[in-house]
Amino acid sequence: MSSSETQEQAPPQPDNSAAVSKKAAKKEAAKLEKLRRKQELAALSTTTSNLSVDDDPLAANYGDIPLVELQSKTPVDVNNWSRIETLEPSLKGNQVLIRGRVQTIRPVGKKMAFLVIRENGYTVQCLVQVQPDIVSIQMVKFAASLSRESIVDVEGEISVPDSAIKAATQQNVEVQVRKLYCVSRAVPNLPINIEDAARSEVEIEKALQEGEQFVRVNQDTRLNFRVLDLRTPANQGIFRIQSQVGNAFRQFLLSEGFVEIHTPKLIAGSSEGGAAVFRLDYKGQPACLAQSPQLHKQMSLCGDLGRVFEIGPVFRAEDSYTHRHLCEFTGLDIEMEIKKHYFEVMDIVDRLFVTLFDSLNQNCKKELEAVRKQYPFEPLKYLRQTLRLTYEEGVQMLKEVGIEIEPFGDLNTEAERKLGQLVAEKYGTEFYILYRYPLAIRPFYTMPCYDNPEEYSNSFDVFIRGEEIISGAQRVHKPDLLEKRAEAWGIDVKTISTYIDSFRYGAPLHGGFGVGLERVVMLFCGLNNIRKTSLFPRDPLRLAP
Repeated sequence: MSSSETQEQAPPQPDNSAAVSKKAAKKEAAKLEKLRRKQELAALSTTTSNLSVDDDPLAANYGDIPLVELQSKTPVDVNNWSRIETLEPSLKGNQVLIRGRVQTIRPVGKKMAFLVIRENGYTVQCLVQVQPDIVSIQMVKFAASLSRESIVDVEGEISVPDSAIKAATQQNVEVQVRKLYCVSRAVPNLPINIEDAARSEVEIEKALQEGEQFVRVNQDTRLNFRVLDLRTPANQGIFRIQSQVGNAFRQFLLSEGFVEIHTPKLIAGSSEGGAAVFRLDYKGQPACLAQSPQLHKQMSLCGDLGRVFEIGPVFRAEDSYTHRHLCEFTGLDIEMEIKKHYFEVMDIVDRLFVTLFDSLNQNCKKELEAVRKQYPFEPLKYLRQTLRLTYEEGVQMLKEVGIEIEPFGDLNTEAERKLGQLVAEKYGTEFYILYRYPLAIRPFYTMPCYDNPEEYSNSFDVFIRGEEIISGAQRVHKPDLLEKRAEAWGIDVKTISTYIDSFRYGAPLHGGFGVGLERVVMLFCGLNNIRKTSLFPRDPLRLAP
């Protein structure tokens, strides 16, 4: 037997040469494109270096606007400006004036440059091209010299391109630039690029698999340069959605006969009990920042306002380094008289949030799509009539899958998520109410149950996608019981004496709830961190910007 016959044959190896070759070709193409652009810029600079603005008879058509012209020198008709979102093919041939940020700049040779201008999330491509008596080479050079994110005024004529412009939201129009003025220049080197900040994890991972590497902008960097981060399409969507939540909340409650109030945020004592309170000196007196408007919205009912709500800041000095806790957030709070049962409050929760969710789905389609593109999520599942389960029923569902809950204890984060999963599977909803909570885990002003006042309370929580967003209850309106409950919570009754006294003059049966605005938006959009839905977050480690 020859040696070649006795030698073991190596197993065939997969041929990756084509994939490697494809990656290499893609990399090389990107390098060549970068080099080409550099060469074009250099050629443009060389060609126009001897051409000064002073020598240009068309110099009045472009340039940086002098400060004196930006100091409210002359009133103008703002209707002269067109919004980018309104630009469409039917305006072909019309002259328009737009203002926006320079999103991208692409010089093509020495006589042409493309700019993409952005305004409130909408973009349009603008062409600056040398034309006798209208656009000079110097003007093209000026356009190419603008830094990204600078704010400019563009005057030009609407044209309709032969094919859709994929780089812009207004894909079926282009602006033929006649005049170009810079209102405010951005620094040439931005700390983060909007393009990088707007990229999804899916895009980054896909690029890695193809041998490319994109910049990943982490959360702390985003928050350090929040002004730039806010300019991404997803963030533009998030905070417009947040605005709609506040608007829908207010409009629904006003239609239901509620009165909007504004309560003090400097108070003498803790409004919720516990140690999570920011304490401060108030002209020599001890004071703290309100953990909620709870005490004053109840006092407002004692003042016969009947049904009240507030949208305002809430402060919690918790050392919570989680994805859903902040030290300052925006509270959406309600308090209302009830006739007989705290289910009357739950009825408001039901109708309010179904209306709110419908409003977001109907009025924020573009914004939701912008968020979904960077942070993919499934639409929230909710019923026309919100599911209600008792706390004991929820605990039983968890027990049936092997999760034990401490008797009369609270649900931890893992238990909440699991219960949310079980509810979604069984009832087809990600939005539901859990009521009749153990008394020991509720605030001091919560009314005990009539049939088991030592152990259970007339209270409820509401959940979205397995996370709690609302706490509510019937409130104690009897001053003696209120005083007793406050003492049991370790609250110095003297610091809340005016609150307790307000119930000595005849107090109505009442109840209410509170919800965090940022948490509602986070969970509706399926986001993984509440800092994404807080404009300038305040957590235990962040006090700036």
